[in-house]
Amino acid sequence: MWNFVSPRIVFGEGALDVIDELKGKRALVVTDRTLVELGLVDRVKAHLDGAGVEMHVFDGVEPDPSVQMVRRGAEVALDVSPDWIVGLGGGSPMDAAKAIWVLYERPDIEPAAINPFDDLGLRQKARLVTIPTTSGTGAEVTWAIVLTDTDEQRKMGLGNRENIADIAVVDPGLAAGMPPQLTADTGLDALTHAVEGYTCAWHTDLSDGLCVRAARLVFENLPRAVANGSDMAARECMHNAATCAGLGFGNAMAAIAHSMGHVLGSVFHVPHGRAVGLCLSYTIEFAARTAPERFAELAAVLGISQAEGEEGARALAARIRDLSREVGNPTCISEMGITREVYEARLEKLVDDAFNDTQVVAAARMPSFEEMERLFVCAYDGDSPDF
Repeated sequence: MWNFVSPRIVFGEGALDVIDELKGKRALVVTDRTLVELGLVDRVKAHLDGAGVEMHVFDGVEPDPSVQMVRRGAEVALDVSPDWIVGLGGGSPMDAAKAIWVLYERPDIEPAAINPFDDLGLRQKARLVTIPTTSGTGAEVTWAIVLTDTDEQRKMGLGNRENIADIAVVDPGLAAGMPPQLTADTGLDALTHAVEGYTCAWHTDLSDGLCVRAARLVFENLPRAVANGSDMAARECMHNAATCAGLGFGNAMAAIAHSMGHVLGSVFHVPHGRAVGLCLSYTIEFAARTAPERFAELAAVLGISQAEGEEGARALAARIRDLSREVGNPTCISEMGITREVYEARLEKLVDDAFNDTQVVAAARMPSFEEMERLFVCAYDGDSPDF
């Protein structure tokens, strides 16, 4: 038996108008200071004012949201007593909003204890709205929460189906101001979600179509969105792709590219989308040796290659690298300015933490410790895995 979990999704130009329909007294907007400075919080406030909902703001969210920050946000929520929690931003503010909401409803539990198995009993105090301002994470439609333990430099994959948003507002106008590098990073994040959602061991008939459509939209529109940020047709396609991919992998699973990318982000502070997008082609080539079928099938559906087996899977990996180069992103870790000496000194931690990441369990091919280490070395040097 499988579950397919989704919020109500309001999408397209003008989708933010749905905020006018909210019923309640107070809302806590969880965001970062940059979005306050850019005026996006004021845009949300205008709609909350129209709904007669008083707005309070917690803008302390940092990249790779920490457990400590989430606790501070929960204290604000307990003080404000909102009827709505609004996560506004990229994956970090939306993940923070989910965690803050859980701790507001359940101040008796620790953030690290948020898991898929317990009954949290949410929606006694508030409900959740997610509003993405980047086109990549899909966090608006998933129940995953990724928090960073800053003491151990480790990302934790948390979440419970109850902490899915009530309403996801997917308005491409909110992503129009993304600079080219952020557009590239988040777009490759969406592509990684789509590819891993389609090829992981937990894929389903309901998730497959969303992942295929998302991957096609990214290949066709990401270069346009990076080259010309005012191309709103490309922007809308990328915003929709991110949500489709989020629904797809969020109801299946990700895989090794995410477990590797998470630890690259926590140890070396590489932006999430850049990290997972870089790792994706190497993990495909690793899986291609023994489990190429789904990758070759995806390559065929996307019109990349009609070759079967390992040849088709490797063609998909090559096309992903080509896309990364086209949008100006690195294709190996050595291009990120991380020296070999520093990298090798942290290699054991990278491997240990990758195995402790929840996403590794659904890999099409499970690596051994030695194979995971070799994968990290290949990703650093830019060498195609041949083992």
